[in-house]
Amino acid sequence: MDDVVSAGGTYPLPLLHGGEEAVIVKVGGRGELHHRLEALGFVEGASVIVVSEAAGNLIVEVKGTRVALDRSAASRIMARAAA
Repeated sequence: MDDVVSAGGTYPLPLLHGGEEAVIVKVGGRGELHHRLEALGFVEGASVIVVSEAAGNLIVEVKGTRVALDRSAASRIMARAAA
């Protein structure tokens, strides 16, 4: 992880490295973006793994499904390292 970690040990999803697992602690954004992320499975307490990064997009696995997110949407998801 980079050095951009909050006091509570949480950080934006794009700071995860490939293969790293984390637990979602907050999903930001408003309106349609927030609802879209939740519908895709990005909810508090869900485990997430960054599979790869390409062309500014992240491929992540959440609830057994791989999802592509642009960096802007992924930045709205705050996570902490999985135990």
